[in-house]
Amino acid sequence: MNQKTPIPSQLDDLEELWKKRVGLGTSYDVGVRKLKILRKDVHLYYLNGLNDSISVSRVITELVNLNDTEKQTIKVFELVQNRIVNQQMELVKTFDELVDQVLSGLIGIVVEGQQQAIIVDVRSYPGRMPMEPDTEKVVRGSRDGYVENIVINTALTRRRIRDERLRIEMKKAGERSKTDIAIAYIDGIADPDTVNLIKKEIEEIEIDGVTMADKTVEEFIFHQGYNPFPLSRYTERPDVAATHLLEGHVLIIVDTSPSVIIAPTTIFHHMQHAEEYREASSVGTFIRWIRYMGIFVSLFLLPLWYIYVAEPSLLPEKLDYIGPNKHAHVPIIVQLFIADLGIECMRVAAIHTPTPLATAMGIIAAVMIGQIAVAVGLFVSEVILYVAASALGTFVTPSYELSVANRIIRLVLLFFVAFFGVKGFVLGTTVFILYLVSIKALNAPYCWPIIPFNPKACLQVIFRRSVPGQFMRPSITNPIDRFRQPPDNA
Repeated sequence: MNQKTPIPSQLDDLEELWKKRVGLGTSYDVGVRKLKILRKDVHLYYLNGLNDSISVSRVITELVNLNDTEKQTIKVFELVQNRIVNQQMELVKTFDELVDQVLSGLIGIVVEGQQQAIIVDVRSYPGRMPMEPDTEKVVRGSRDGYVENIVINTALTRRRIRDERLRIEMKKAGERSKTDIAIAYIDGIADPDTVNLIKKEIEEIEIDGVTMADKTVEEFIFHQGYNPFPLSRYTERPDVAATHLLEGHVLIIVDTSPSVIIAPTTIFHHMQHAEEYREASSVGTFIRWIRYMGIFVSLFLLPLWYIYVAEPSLLPEKLDYIGPNKHAHVPIIVQLFIADLGIECMRVAAIHTPTPLATAMGIIAAVMIGQIAVAVGLFVSEVILYVAASALGTFVTPSYELSVANRIIRLVLLFFVAFFGVKGFVLGTTVFILYLVSIKALNAPYCWPIIPFNPKACLQVIFRRSVPGQFMRPSITNPIDRFRQPPDNA
């Protein structure tokens, strides 16, 4: 497609271009309203479904009233431009820009004899109203959340940070989808190199469509490949996003997605939850420790338990009750794999099961795995107990992406232990840690502040400090302004 096609001065030629390239007259939602203003032909191009009908009608009314209130003039274009009742308007000089804007939900007004068009923002995207995200619920706190409308999402962010230095730059990606992508950051806090790197990666996206929204954009920016660990944090809560902006992070907001990408992030960002900051510091610290313990259990409980099953001599006598206490017809390691994968199947089934049937599916799964499987001798009861505890630790993980990655690592560690015993556990754990240390997300070390070691930041990872005591922004974002509060108050 020629990106420099000029707008024809003759409206008949312009209409033919719309019919040939955009499907005017074929696609029911692409339309044109033809007007006669002061003896000049005026065309108004629009897209049904993405426009606010009341705003469009108001614009048309104002244009038609020119015939009754104005004298004949050759400056119809300037007159139309001056009389449009709307707070946002711009001029474009190419047909391709005109089409892009109209297909984004704006309207284009073209006056006979002019080779430029007036673009008026009358967008009204279909979608739901902001509500609390299902994946990030809190006991106390705001109940609004991001939705699929990028305009609402940027407004929710701006509402919480009314700083004149908050920048929200709009980009487009996808040759056919032309998806809107907003980059939000605070000028004077965010690292310019990080901001420019994200802009560069977005501008270099070459694909026909970004229909999977934020995930597609993330894969282009972070070049994740087959790395299972999340390199960016997702959130659907505006308060969480605003907090990260003040720390020097950059937000990537993709139209049609209710999730906002936060970058750069470390593995510890994926272990945080808004609930910690809605409670007292001591309570938030306690919740954080419980979460860390759950993540540890989700990773290492099954491999460690199987080591003691395979080599009972390693188990102290006082702990010999951990089992198994019954003879099993099926090898324990096979039971662990079957039960763990079975719970994963139930999780996937729960996603695909309609809500009215979810309860019935849960009952069936509980009976099959909890009762019948043990009764027929497929599993011993201890396997069910420890697999359930491991799964519970997985569900404690705030980041869905991290929890799935931990499941994969757990199965890999089980595989190593099954073949190599204690040596396999040590080898697998060492490889796992080295792999985490080697990861970088937008040049940020994934295991910061442990590697590289930062004592003060480590304390903030372990303890939830009160907000008045947090004077410094995290150095991982390379903030220009390091102080959350004036330095003389620190």
